[in-house]
Amino acid sequence: MNRPISLAYLTVPGLTPVEQTQVAAEAGYDYVSFRLINLGVPGEPAADPLSPMMLRRARAALAETGLKAHDIELARILREVDPQSFLPAFEAGAELGARHVIASAWTSVRNDRDFVVERFCEICDLAAPFGLTINLEFPAFSRLASLDDAVEVLDLASRANAGLLIDTLYWHFSHARLADLRSVRREWINFLHICDAPADIPGTREEMLHIAREARLYPGEGAIDFAALAAALPKVPLSIELPNARRSAELGHLGHARRCLEAAHRIFDRQGLAPSPRTGTAG
Repeated sequence: MNRPISLAYLTVPGLTPVEQTQVAAEAGYDYVSFRLINLGVPGEPAADPLSPMMLRRARAALAETGLKAHDIELARILREVDPQSFLPAFEAGAELGARHVIASAWTSVRNDRDFVVERFCEICDLAAPFGLTINLEFPAFSRLASLDDAVEVLDLASRANAGLLIDTLYWHFSHARLADLRSVRREWINFLHICDAPADIPGTREEMLHIAREARLYPGEGAIDFAALAAALPKVPLSIELPNARRSAELGHLGHARRCLEAAHRIFDRQGLAPSPRTGTAG
């Protein structure tokens, strides 16, 4: 069984869905993972990804390239963000062919578990009519900073369309054990985020943020044991989330995206877990 690979937005930050689709197709990806929910952070495209014109162009780009949308981001759990505001992105993502949504919690109070669970349930319920799963991740510098934190929310939420997103960087940062991964319910894991990282785990939130947002490594360059992870997890699609400001500046978005994909092929081919390459695209 071969694995398809998606190009995540943060690997090529600043690109519109149309530009991201074109880069993904030329680099040889199978899917694209769009940021349809703007976070209001520096570097995001000025164009509204949910405008009728942008959605028409995105649908046309997907049809022209033969790519498919895999997932969309980011449904944040925050007191000041109303989950109802995600509905336009859920509708647009489903229309573009996406089947998954990424969610994470960014509240600042450690004893607000009930609120996080309640909001997560609401997001799941809003997404269900669109056929979307809500995949909870655990960035090591967020409210849910460990695998155990995320699993607790999923257990309490008990939603049929709830999922768990394992990002190899955050798995590494949180000192999670392989035994913990093996105990996770298989049906929760719909896809993986992959990148590599140095062996030394940063000691501060600021250092973690720096690596996570602009200095991730290509698979095989760092210390993450992809073979062990692959053995502990279901054989699901991969999404390359690998922001690296220096590589993007040197190679351009296309060159960086292509290097990411080549590195993933080398790692997963070697383990007999080859992703399925697209046919008829530049590689």
